[in-house]
Amino acid sequence: MNHSKNVIALESRLKHCSNVITLGVRPNFSDYSKEEASLIINAKRVYYPSTFYADMFDAMGKSIFPSVHTYRFVQDKIKQTALFKLLNVPHPATRIFYAKSKRDKILSCFSFPFIGKIPRGSALGRGVCLIHNPEELEQYCCLTKVAYVQEYLPIDRDIRVVIIGDRIAHAYWRINPPGEFRCNVGLGGEISFEQIPAKALSLALDTARRCGWNDVGIDICECKNRYYVLEANMKYGKAGFTKAGIDYNRMMEVMIRNGEI
Repeated sequence: MNHSKNVIALESRLKHCSNVITLGVRPNFSDYSKEEASLIINAKRVYYPSTFYADMFDAMGKSIFPSVHTYRFVQDKIKQTALFKLLNVPHPATRIFYAKSKRDKILSCFSFPFIGKIPRGSALGRGVCLIHNPEELEQYCCLTKVAYVQEYLPIDRDIRVVIIGDRIAHAYWRINPPGEFRCNVGLGGEISFEQIPAKALSLALDTARRCGWNDVGIDICECKNRYYVLEANMKYGKAGFTKAGIDYNRMMEVMIRNGEI
């Protein structure tokens, strides 16, 4: 093991960074060698500790990156929506329904069309349904015990703003492919860097700071001259970086070396 590297990470996010030792995530801490355990315990900061270890390191007072708050909201749309509401962050009208009779309750609150999402664990546009009629609503309700229902905003694109540390690292439009209401790049969404609105960038940065998130892709849309935060993605992809010609690994090396993260 190269001791000249004194930056420790557990998850694989930084495994291609030359100034980082990536140890992997082992739920049995005793599975780390004595040398590895010593590196973790004595590290000034542990990078990408995983959802498993983030709370533990935070409890023992060890500095981590990303923040413990970032990990606490990973792939949990319900918690994100509640936090947006508490902080008065502009967000599409959204309600969560738990009861078995949720279909009737949904229709008492929303008119077709509207959006239904799998509230936890979904990403890359999976588990997102545009619901036009009772039959589609029934199909959605069979997918999840907890319904996460959101007003439909007639948009053909959104803005992904990636915030790392306390600054915007990257931002781009994601434009819906033909015949698709979702704009995820993994579903064929087009990436564009033209004229990113300053208001969207400001809203994303303000939202991340107020929520305590310091490694996150904030998705924002504009509809009828208003900007909305759609959701936060802590497991964002790197396709936008690649298309922009940004070497993500070298960028992270520099940010670590400069003490930015």
